[in-house]
Amino acid sequence: MSNNDKHDDVAGLLHAGYAAPPPREAFVRGLGERMRAESAASRAAGAAAGAAAGAAAAPSLRAAEAAEAAAAARPARTPDLRWTWAAAAAAALLFAISLAFVVMRPGDSGSGTPGIPAAGLHPAPVPEGTPEENLVPLDIKLPRALVGPTPKNIKPSPHLEPYSDKPRPVFKVPAGTVNLAAGRAVTASDPNPVVGELKQLTDGDKEGEDGSYVDLGPGRQWVQIDLGEPCVIYAVAAWHYHAEKRVYHDVVVQAADDPDFIENVQTIYNNDFDNSSGLGVGKDLEYIEDYRGRLFDARGVRGRFLRLYSNGNSSNDLSNYIEVEVYGKPAAPAPGGKAPAAPAAATRTSRS
Repeated sequence: MSNNDKHDDVAGLLHAGYAAPPPREAFVRGLGERMRAESAASRAAGAAAGAAAGAAAAPSLRAAEAAEAAAAARPARTPDLRWTWAAAAAAALLFAISLAFVVMRPGDSGSGTPGIPAAGLHPAPVPEGTPEENLVPLDIKLPRALVGPTPKNIKPSPHLEPYSDKPRPVFKVPAGTVNLAAGRAVTASDPNPVVGELKQLTDGDKEGEDGSYVDLGPGRQWVQIDLGEPCVIYAVAAWHYHAEKRVYHDVVVQAADDPDFIENVQTIYNNDFDNSSGLGVGKDLEYIEDYRGRLFDARGVRGRFLRLYSNGNSSNDLSNYIEVEVYGKPAAPAPGGKAPAAPAAATRTSRS
């Protein structure tokens, strides 16, 4: 085909309405207009969809708000009182059981042998056969207090009970109990005391001045009282020298039916922790002597003779005594010549 033919074809096309491609700038401008139109249409469609969704959700929101308002207006639910009362009753029952356990717990004497327990421990229960209404406080007359502070030569020891200056707690005994030792005959392992006379131990004088006490020689010594007949013994009170505080060693108190202490020997108190006196290892504690003396719980033992041992003290090797009182009753023979069984011991509250 010649160039003239090509020219004629192009001219024919133009004449038939065929448009030539637009220039580059016009193309770009047209593309941008189309994109803007499509973006506007998309936004319009999104807005329409959101409006439709909001219209659809409105009933749900209104229902939720209505439910919340109804819940706020509803009165609070009252707890079931039956469960409340049941819980309170269970708590009260547990408390009562705990209290009963504490009250009914047996007393603790703090000592392996009979002796009044240290202050603060539980009192002994009322003995069987001795009703509480038949017990009366034991009235013990005390001498004047002469002692000052505890001497420095008394050292703490696991065998020495702590000293207390509190008044002695009440000690109860059966009604009719008397001092069986008043004016009774006294013998001793040392028949010739260094100072004083043996009869002073039962003369009623408990004072701590010169002329009121008896000094026995060094080493283990004992004093013995004949009660004149078999007796039931509830308590023994003894005063060593108390013009100063002292600790008397190897203190042993025994009762027996015969003066040689062979028949029916019963130990009331024993603080000889190393058995240096040969009377058995004691489980009671040593104590600091003062004007109150010492009250030993005899627990209703039977005997006619009472013996008290000691073996020097914290100040010297002597055994000193001022007064001994034995509280009890004569043991009347039962029909047939046999003595009745010893009644239960007196109640006690504290070692002092």
